Amino acid sequence: MAPVIELEGLGVRFWQRNILEDLRCTLSGRAIGLLGPNGAGKSTLINTLLGFYPVAAGTARVFGYDIRTQTKQIRSLTGYMPETDCFIAHMTAVSFVRMMAELSGLPPGAALERAHEVLFYVGLGEARYRKLGTYSLGMKQLAKLAQAIVHGPKLMILDEPTNGLDPPARQRMIRLIHEMRDSQELQILLCSHLLRDVEETCDEVLILKAGRQVHYANLEEERRANKRFLELETAGDDGGFAEAVEDLGCECAVTSGKRMKMVLPSSFVIRDLYRLAEERKVQIRRMNYRRDSLEDIFLKAMENSNGRS
Repeated sequence: MAPVIELEGLGVRFWQRNILEDLRCTLSGRAIGLLGPNGAGKSTLINTLLGFYPVAAGTARVFGYDIRTQTKQIRSLTGYMPETDCFIAHMTAVSFVRMMAELSGLPPGAALERAHEVLFYVGLGEARYRKLGTYSLGMKQLAKLAQAIVHGPKLMILDEPTNGLDPPARQRMIRLIHEMRDSQELQILLCSHLLRDVEETCDEVLILKAGRQVHYANLEEERRANKRFLELETAGDDGGFAEAVEDLGCECAVTSGKRMKMVLPSSFVIRDLYRLAEERKVQIRRMNYRRDSLEDIFLKAMENSNGRS
């Protein structure tokens, strides 16, 4: 898949202080997660990609366009849903979204038609003539999403799209992100401090800390290749159970008593373990089974970067 974003030693400085430093990464997923604690530089990176902040070192490319010299082309291909509200409170939703469509280059007639379409798409069709100042938080988030997609972008940048939403509103937003990602018509850059949002929607993640890149992960590959760990406590084992389990492709280590620690191959299924236990008349009394999650990946990245930040 062709790169969506290429970071080539990108650096940003404000008041003699490095905000972003030597970012180097190629991102090409359908949905890219941008993670990091507060102050990591996530929003700074977004604003730099859109040409709002000057580049101090290196550069970056969006769909092959250089952010230093081709900002106009990048913005024409990008939809941006900012974290903070960006409304004119006395305007109706349809008027506001139409205005944003016209600012993105659509002629007035097409802009109005698209405004109606996208407001129905995000679930605000019945409320499109209400003033934005009367909207709930969840409705405002949906209106921000509508103005970001109204001109048909190739890249959608979502900055904290579920921030402050209650569970039903969050689920609605996540469902819309899934639909847009799976439509194959655009790619998504999702900036969030919520690991759950990124894990549910993204197939690629870049983790920042203190303006530096501390980890890149292709989540689909990590999920396939990730080692799975299992702890067992057995009874009735004559000593050959561990060897039999290893014959299934597992790595085993017998600890105190009848306890075993195992690393499972990706093809392994737990029912094979129960089948083997039944054949050898072994009781499985306790089993703890888990695989690394995005939380594990994130925490390891934070720990491994402590010496650099």
